Amino acid sequence: MPLDMSIIQEAYAAQRFVYFDIETIPCQDESYLHDLERKVKPPANLKKPESIEKWLAENRKSAAIDALAKTSFDGGRGRVCTIAWAKNDSPISVRHAKTTADERDILADFFADLDPYHSETLVGHNIAGFDIGFLRKRAVYLGVRMPAPNSFPRDQKPWDRSIVDTMTAWAGGTGWISMDELCQILGIQGKDGFDGSQVAAAWAAGEHDKIAEYCRDDVHRTREIHKRFLQAGF
Repeated sequence: MPLDMSIIQEAYAAQRFVYFDIETIPCQDESYLHDLERKVKPPANLKKPESIEKWLAENRKSAAIDALAKTSFDGGRGRVCTIAWAKNDSPISVRHAKTTADERDILADFFADLDPYHSETLVGHNIAGFDIGFLRKRAVYLGVRMPAPNSFPRDQKPWDRSIVDTMTAWAGGTGWISMDELCQILGIQGKDGFDGSQVAAAWAAGEHDKIAEYCRDDVHRTREIHKRFLQAGF
């Protein structure tokens, strides 16, 4: 269904929305992988010492690697490699960290662009459950000063009016829907075969432009989804 752009422009004239998305990678500290290896435990059903020893010899390394990969969801261990954002209908800005040392700068750039004096509403997909909390933890770890709470909430809830979480707006407080599925439902061009599960491997392979473009596209998709909500009077 075509959008009524007059409704969208009216909403933009009354309120500034900050559409954003982040991409994350697992912990890059080799010593933490060794810590995880030491912590690997065999299945509880193995009782004989020789069976336990055999299982650990065969599975310890792979289990630790799997656990390390999951730190891309943990703001305490994982890292932000990309942030993309746009305000209302402005061009999309992208900051990408090609090295772990760049992470601090991309957080600082994003935070610096949030207006501390005027009301802005953060908009994203699953930002209440993931993105905002991840950025908050990275800011604390890296010593990056966060914007004022009116620009960047500290303990946001999905129903807070300071944010619009498009996942919650569609699926409800306890529901879940992927961005790609929601795009399909709303007739918006979805992902083109590259998704968040591939970001870590792409970053390790030096495919930085691919990740940056993917994050940019997710912000575009987020904005298009949100426009459907605005048109419906959300």
